[in-house]
Amino acid sequence: MIFSLQGSVQELTPTYAVINVQGVGYYVGISLMTSQALALNQPAFLFTQQIIREDAHLLFGFNTRSEKEMFNLLISVNGVGAVSALILLSTLSLEEIASAILSKNSALIQKAKGIGAKTAERIIVDLKDKVQKFSVSEENISSYVDNKVKEESLSALEVLGIPKRMSEKIADKMMKQDPGISVEELVKQILKNI
Repeated sequence: MIFSLQGSVQELTPTYAVINVQGVGYYVGISLMTSQALALNQPAFLFTQQIIREDAHLLFGFNTRSEKEMFNLLISVNGVGAVSALILLSTLSLEEIASAILSKNSALIQKAKGIGAKTAERIIVDLKDKVQKFSVSEENISSYVDNKVKEESLSALEVLGIPKRMSEKIADKMMKQDPGISVEELVKQILKNI
């Protein structure tokens, strides 16, 4: 099992890198997050996960141990393959993935290309007890939910022709007064206060 690679970056794209380790080039699938941490012809260290299938020996690389752990959690879910896991890691940060799982926000998980409603729900059910360690506090979850309420309210008002800048200040004020406010109530309050 190849646990890690240390060498120089021979090739680099958003989805894979070739790491030259003493003359041997290892083709490694990577996420966008890891790709941004690497630079062509520069030294690199990657934690790796080797997946051996009947038709292929695949190697995936990660800039941090946490990213590797999240990748392994994601591929442990039935229906989530290595490529889907990398796409999810490229679409959302580790904290966003953990927040989405803990707050049961399947819509956010579905933003990753190729992950549908059923797979998103399966990820939430299978991993809800396993993602606490990805530094997500209750505060982060509630602020994420607040942002969602605010965003939905502001887009509803934009449809009605009310500029976002105009309604944003009122939204912030209303949300301070009532942190648990619903989208519908927030829209009503903003309309009353314009």
